[in-house]
Amino acid sequence: MSSEPPPPPSLHQPLRLWPAVILIAFIVLCRYVPIFIEGASSRYWPVPVFFPMLGSLLMLIWWLTGSRATGREKATAFFGFIITAAVIVMLSHPTMRGPVTSYLTLPLGMIAFGLSALANRRKQPRPRVFAILLWAMLAMSTTLLLQNQGLAGDYAFEMKARWAASATDSWTPDKAAPAKPSGAGAAIESAIATAEWPGLRGADRMGHVITPKFMTNWETNPPKLLWKRPVGAGWSSFAVAGSFAFTQEQRGAYETVACYDVATGDEMWTHQREARFDDTMGGPGPRATPTLADGAVFVTSATGVLIRLKASTGEVVWQQDFKKLAGRELPNWGYSASPLVTNSLVIIFAGGAGDHGIMAFDAATGQVRWSAACGADSYSSPQLSKVLGEESVLMLTNDGLLLLDPATGKVRLNYEWSYSRYRALQPTVIGEDVILIPTPNSEGTRAIRLSRKEDQLVAYELWTSMQMKTDFSELIAHQGYLYGIDGSVYSCVDLKTGTRVWKDGRYGKGQGLLLESWNQILISAENGRVVLLQADPTGHQEITSFQALQGKTWNHPVVVGDKLLLRNSSEAACYALPTSPLLK
Repeated sequence: MSSEPPPPPSLHQPLRLWPAVILIAFIVLCRYVPIFIEGASSRYWPVPVFFPMLGSLLMLIWWLTGSRATGREKATAFFGFIITAAVIVMLSHPTMRGPVTSYLTLPLGMIAFGLSALANRRKQPRPRVFAILLWAMLAMSTTLLLQNQGLAGDYAFEMKARWAASATDSWTPDKAAPAKPSGAGAAIESAIATAEWPGLRGADRMGHVITPKFMTNWETNPPKLLWKRPVGAGWSSFAVAGSFAFTQEQRGAYETVACYDVATGDEMWTHQREARFDDTMGGPGPRATPTLADGAVFVTSATGVLIRLKASTGEVVWQQDFKKLAGRELPNWGYSASPLVTNSLVIIFAGGAGDHGIMAFDAATGQVRWSAACGADSYSSPQLSKVLGEESVLMLTNDGLLLLDPATGKVRLNYEWSYSRYRALQPTVIGEDVILIPTPNSEGTRAIRLSRKEDQLVAYELWTSMQMKTDFSELIAHQGYLYGIDGSVYSCVDLKTGTRVWKDGRYGKGQGLLLESWNQILISAENGRVVLLQADPTGHQEITSFQALQGKTWNHPVVVGDKLLLRNSSEAACYALPTSPLLK
């Protein structure tokens, strides 16, 4: 009796897919879930940015060690994926390389890799592996159609079509504006002597202003647009003196300082220096704000150069490469500290080793007068404040808070509170003996009280509040309460205890300004909307609002008289706020 031989054993097995399913879920959860958890996107921003890359690497490990694929299949898919990914990244828009590769390109490819393995798990090795590579290639290729516009305040990358003009670097004028006739130059010099808003957040860097009484029915009496114009990229704010406003921009390959006519938006002069700072997360351009003092305009380049400009024309009087003097590389997000001018000295954060952390230069000549040690990482600015009856320079870094003698740089207080990441905010002085130290994300805000012990200052902690975890949106203190963004929601905290009294209102990573006489806070929201709030500890009260700019807006607003000056990384505007006829 004859019988047919049994069929040959199968040379391949269905793929083991449960690890891939878990890793796909891990990548998706890390990428999208933090966006929907209040405060998590800023507190745990590495999770959506870098953890999908971890999941992608684990997917490759699964494929090589636990997938049941044949040896040839494993090698083909592994090396094919690596080569395909490298080619796609090389062909991508330059802004899509770096962190965006780990954030988007590779996770897309690995998700498609896993899904294709799931769909084709029972097929023969040859068609299975080519299907897997094809799916991964098509998924990653979608990023060839995109460009990155940097991070939004929730730490999600903003994407737009590759062929569209960049919102942060789309405008470069044909040439620099010539200096205006001498009459305008004389008017600028005269205005500088009594500048109403001489630098970052005003004269004391505390973000408050005395204004006329504004009408608040903006639907029927809206702010009047005086002008709107394109500007170069950057996160600088305005310094204002009389009819003139000064800011810093990136115009193509040139870091630019521009003087504008407040009434018309016309350029009065520009100074340009061939230098460019750009980073994938923050975008291109200067970060600091000009300082008006001693009849001049002082600016800090994102690339580490301090410059004194002639106020009337923008001509260079002197410049110092303090990055070179400090002997350090550029900070991750460029130099952001605005210069402080006091007692004929210009004080800047340099972040160098040894005693090259804070440096003071002679305002007239640019020569180094003193320097002092401080933490190596900060995006805060030196600040002059009266503490226990005498003026001190306050500098907030990753190491903590320093108080220095402005004339000599002698350390009066070194309050240590080390933080492994960045600090980008100004210390807030309450009265003459309490200072608030804001720290991003997981650390919260701390209040310390200072006193004298012999010839030294000492400080002790009053409270540390996890209910005011701001990031790079400045805080406002007013009448015993502190206002600011906690995570991603606007909040109010009792200054006596650090306890939250209310939390409401979403304005992204916008910046606020206290209209002190009227107990109101003007917020320039991240989406370009201007909002007027009542500074009221009993609850969140949004009075009125209007859309002022388009695009991501992180720059500080400025109000001088009835003029509201705003800008972001692509446009600037000036509005006349409606004033009350009964109360000025």
